[in-house]
Amino acid sequence: MGRVKHSLKMAIVPHKKNGYRPHLVRGYGLVAIAFIVIGLQLGYNGAKTGNVLGRESNITVESLLANTNQERVKAGEPQLNLDNKLVKAAYLKAQDMFDRQYWAHNAPDGTEPWKWFGDVGYNYDMAGENLAKNFTSTSSVMTAWMNSPEHKSNVLKGDYQDVGFAIVSGDMDGQPTSIVVAMYGLSAQSATANIQKAVASAVTTERANILTQFAISIQSATPAVMGGLALLMLGMFVSILAHAHRNKLPKILRQSWYRHHGLYKAVGLMSFSLVIIFLYGGGQI
Repeated sequence: MGRVKHSLKMAIVPHKKNGYRPHLVRGYGLVAIAFIVIGLQLGYNGAKTGNVLGRESNITVESLLANTNQERVKAGEPQLNLDNKLVKAAYLKAQDMFDRQYWAHNAPDGTEPWKWFGDVGYNYDMAGENLAKNFTSTSSVMTAWMNSPEHKSNVLKGDYQDVGFAIVSGDMDGQPTSIVVAMYGLSAQSATANIQKAVASAVTTERANILTQFAISIQSATPAVMGGLALLMLGMFVSILAHAHRNKLPKILRQSWYRHHGLYKAVGLMSFSLVIIFLYGGGQI
């Protein structure tokens, strides 16, 4: 126990015996932190998805429907019905994006989302589509959509009665990718669809703003991400402690850039934390 306490003190607490340079934030300590944090992500992803670059997703059709209707009830709008034809249309659209390797509402040849409505025999007066890519939780998808005016409009549009969701995983641009497609519709009174109204309901593919993206990323964080962030936070705390003891460094170090090494390392670890959050927690709409 005494050895453990001594080792922890040498690694974390700035004091005379470690030259006021805790081992955790020396070069080898920082390399160890980086290896552990990256190893956690790759190991967790490999165990959960079978691919070290993949990400576990707990998004389901049922949870998307429940969250969508929860938002509609809060806005005073009627709940949507899950329509099997729209579920199939959403799946076909997601599969087409993987087959032809594109991420957009319109396919590279100009094919619009409304093709899939027709393919499954859903005749509509109004229709809309929302997309989401590489999210790991239903709550983060809904947060992204509700923070985008165009996507929010589709979620809450009072004219819609039906919805279909699909969550499909595959490879896009050589990377494991998970896509969510939502198809919203109002059945036509006749077999003729009103295309002009449909086009007006379309949304454009866009990224959430940086603050929204950060909130989404935190919501999508896996246990591996949270563990890695905890280690990085410890490193930042130790770095700040080291910076607070900079006046006790040997004179030769105080006269060089190393006087502020703790501050530099704290900033570096914070930057690394943000990279981990955005790489392993966020998605795109």
